[in-house]
Formats: sequence, C-alpha cells, structure tokens
Amino acid sequence: MQSRLRDKWVLITGASSGIGAAAARAFGAAGARLLLGARRVDRLEQVAAEARQAGALEARVHGLDVSRTLSVEQFMTWAGEQIRGDQPDNRHLHVLVNNAGGAHGLDPVAEGKDADWETMFQTNVLGILRMTRAALPLMREAPGGVILNIGSTAGREAYAGGAAYCAAKAGELQITRALRLELCGTGLRVGSVDPGLAETEFSMVRFKGDAARAKKVYEGLQPLTAEDIAEAIVWAASRPPHVCIDELLIKPTDQASMHRMHRRT
Repeated sequence: MQSRLRDKWVLITGASSGIGAAAARAFGAAGARLLLGARRVDRLEQVAAEARQAGALEARVHGLDVSRTLSVEQFMTWAGEQIRGDQPDNRHLHVLVNNAGGAHGLDPVAEGKDADWETMFQTNVLGILRMTRAALPLMREAPGGVILNIGSTAGREAYAGGAAYCAAKAGELQITRALRLELCGTGLRVGSVDPGLAETEFSMVRFKGDAARAKKVYEGLQPLTAEDIAEAIVWAASRPPHVCIDELLIKPTDQASMHRMHRRT
C-alpha cells in the first residue's frame, strides 16, 4: 500500500545525526520530500544522500540553529521557497519534526553552569517555539498536517543532575499540550514522542566528548536505537487525518523507569 507520506513535504530539525538523521532516512523510505536543518551542513549533505538512496523524492538541506531567531527565520524563508517551487498554490508543509535539542552536563544545581542551562532551554524549549511559530503559516492549509516534538522520559520523571534538562523537556511536553489546544479545529495534529534510554550521540554531547563516560550510561542493557524512534515518528505522522497521536512514550524493555533498569553483569 502506498504511504500516506509519499510526495508530502517533511521538515526535520537537528537532522545531522541521531534521531533526526534516522528520521530523515525513514521518511525518505516512505517517499516523502525532505527539508533538513542543522548546524553541521556537511553532515546534513551526507544524511540527505542517504535519504535519497532510501527513496526520498527530494532531500534538501540548509544550515539551521534553532537557538537563534534570525537563523530560524532565514531557514523558513528558504523552506517556503523550496516547498512552493513552481506550484505556489498547491504546496504545503505536511510534517514538522522538532528534534533539535539535547542535554549538556549532569551537574547538580549547586554546581550548574549558566552556559549549559541556557543552551538546553534555548534549544529544547525556545527552539520548538521559534520553529513552530515560523512553520505554521506553511502548514495551516495542509489537511492532516502534523507537528511532532521530540521529548524525553526526563520530561515526566526527574533525576539528580538533570534539573535543567528535565525542566526543559517538561517544557516541551507542555508546549505540545498547549499547541494541541490552540490548533484544535484547524485539522493540524500535534504530538510528543518521548524516548527513554536511546544510544545516539546524546551522551557524548552531554559529557562533552567523554566517550568512556557516555558508554557507561548504556552498559549492561539494550537501549533503544535512533531507528527505533524514527520508526515511531513516521508511524505517528502517517496516521489517517482523523487520528492524532497526542503522546507516545517509548522505553527499552530493560528500563522500567529513570531509576529502575535491568543491567546484565
């Protein structure tokens, strides 16, 4: 059966690695047209090539820093030009995946660093607000359009050392819920996809490149992969227009909660 996403425009932020890159390949396999944004444009080019190889009808890239309003506005101007092309009255953005974000540091509040806190709120919270505000004009005429924000189990359950990140992801969840209320009646759908432990570059970024410390996070258990989350994102985006996946919580079998995990010796 032909995918409901075939020939639809899909925009993914933070698409240069991890869940964003895996989502690009998965949407590509569904025959979508992709607009990919991230700060690392060279890596975006590689992801775009992989998405085209998977089956994407289009895969175009542009630099994007969701922590800067000007960058978001420039990206969305470019995105509008790509989408409308030679069919200005018949092209809309169908899917927005707000994936850019991440954690920085695992310090207790007493030892926290302003730079880490500010980066987490700029990307995980304000970045979603900026991107959604800028993308909505391209989505309002798209029947069955979908906004999917990538959250985390950290937005639902706090842990020591994660005060700012947990707060930021709780903010993502509440933004999603507020948008759902605000857009009710427009035909646009809004949802949050919240992974538990997933082995991507997440821990490498959090621990500033400390590979040994990053590896220890997943030691003894089988974590989720970026592809697991990408599959769920595409599934949520491809539901019929009358079906909205409001919130999707995904954990590895070995993780019952943030504080209860099965680790093999």
